[in-house]
Amino acid sequence: MNDVLKTIQERFSCRGYTGELLDKEILNTIGRAALQAPSSKNTQHWQIIAIQNKELLDEMNDAALDHIKMHEADAYERILSRGGKVFYNSACMFLILTPPDAHEDVRLDVGIVAQNIALAAQSLGLGNVIAAMSQFPFINAAKGEELKKRVGWKEGYNFGVGVLLGHGNNTKDPHEIDLNKFTIVE
Repeated sequence: MNDVLKTIQERFSCRGYTGELLDKEILNTIGRAALQAPSSKNTQHWQIIAIQNKELLDEMNDAALDHIKMHEADAYERILSRGGKVFYNSACMFLILTPPDAHEDVRLDVGIVAQNIALAAQSLGLGNVIAAMSQFPFINAAKGEELKKRVGWKEGYNFGVGVLLGHGNNTKDPHEIDLNKFTIVE
């Protein structure tokens, strides 16, 4: 099996990290992989921000936890039961943002960028999870706007998706595939 297929086959959604920071070269490598994602008409309608500031990530975790507490009681209790870490103590969060005038195809493009980040991280031996909860710190009006400024979120841009990554402190098997969901028409 070639390396790309092996990476895809072995990737799983990691939900536990050591918190150890990543080397800047690794972040740049993953960032380049993100930028190499194809996009509709090669428009590259995105902004990609890698956040690896532990203090800031902890503040974002707290803001996300506050949001979840107000809106999703079951999720809040589940997160508290596993230590109160919405972002699983990850070392880094990649945010993928879209411009205000983005066309419908951009949602697909954002997913491709996220997959490039996840597969690049996996190929480098890092745990990762594509996480829609990455938007929660930015939802609260006052705190969200402050956090947007601190991370360099461009005015008018919208949340696409986030990818958490770092050195995993747990492993698990990749999800089972359902071959009934694949058909070849000849």
